Amino acid sequence: MDTQDVINTFVDFFTSRGHRRITGSSLLPPPGDPVLFTTSGMHPLTPFLEGRPHPLGGRLVNVQRCLRTTDLDEVGDPSHLTVFEMLGSWSLRSYDGPQSLRWGYELLRDGFGVDPGLLHVTVFGGDDQVGPDVGSLETWRSLDVPVELTGTENWWSNGPTGPCGPDSEMFVWTGDGPPTGTPTTDGQWMEVWNHVMMRYRRHGDGSLTPLSESTVDTGMGLERLLMLLQGKRSVFETDLLSPWVDGLPWDVSEPRLVVDHLRSSVVVIGDGVTPSNTGRGYVLRRLLRRTLTMIWREDDSRTLSDVPESLVRSTSTHFDQGGDRVFDVLGEEERRFRSLVTRGRDLVSRYPDPLTERDFRYLHETHGLPRDLVVLLRDL
Repeated sequence: MDTQDVINTFVDFFTSRGHRRITGSSLLPPPGDPVLFTTSGMHPLTPFLEGRPHPLGGRLVNVQRCLRTTDLDEVGDPSHLTVFEMLGSWSLRSYDGPQSLRWGYELLRDGFGVDPGLLHVTVFGGDDQVGPDVGSLETWRSLDVPVELTGTENWWSNGPTGPCGPDSEMFVWTGDGPPTGTPTTDGQWMEVWNHVMMRYRRHGDGSLTPLSESTVDTGMGLERLLMLLQGKRSVFETDLLSPWVDGLPWDVSEPRLVVDHLRSSVVVIGDGVTPSNTGRGYVLRRLLRRTLTMIWREDDSRTLSDVPESLVRSTSTHFDQGGDRVFDVLGEEERRFRSLVTRGRDLVSRYPDPLTERDFRYLHETHGLPRDLVVLLRDL
């Protein structure tokens, strides 16, 4: 299954069960939302999960692009990306958690062809406030799927206060041999889908009160699912990302990082962000300058204009964006950064080896030279 096959299979499964597709919104949250970027599929739906009726009804499905700055330092491993997509389904007071789990199992087994013998799930096992999630536990046992009971790993909340509840995570075995251990004891179990049963509201004092009507929120990472279904060892080998890996115009020591940061920058620019020293613009600036730092490490004559236009166009098309301004933004930021590098080379040369933490901090806070750039300037 290629990317579009997977998306269509997911959406068609839920629309055939009464769900209405909603448009995956921009990476930019609505005005007044304090977060920099949309971080999950449920984020734009928070008011409806808290009780407001949705104009399309109580059953929804979508594909939502997301960005998590907390994942920046994990990018480069087989499964983390800065910008990623979530396949999501929601019951806004329409059906219960067990029904969501049964449909999830059916879709993985019959829609995507996952061997049930490679499945394992985790379920909230209870704490000093709430008992075990018996409904989820009994559902999985009736489907003969192995279950591991956990604690806080299977409790979801949208912050210190507000709606929260137990969740059940679905894992697929990715090892070469027969499955061993459990999701918390063997890293070869990869999480693919999380079903959250929001049944409580947490108050400022930490207490919980049951909601009069519960909702169900599910989220499944598209790229991880592609990795699984296409039999790849990393998300960068899937049909969605391999064109970027194959089309990268330079040999670099960390190609996954460069691919991720460039592709993510294209999507962020496509949603209307420009580089700056604060907020969303600073995240974009950090992505681009980390990219330039990595490609200049081997050859400082390299330029972002070398990126194939076909890669930018295909990514912009996939995210339903216009890519006309991407190269203009890339070029302007590269000019700014190259000027900073020229000035910074002289500054850094004044410091004897080895640089201290105080030196790094001063160069960053006073002259805008991040640590990785200072290290690069030592080598140039």
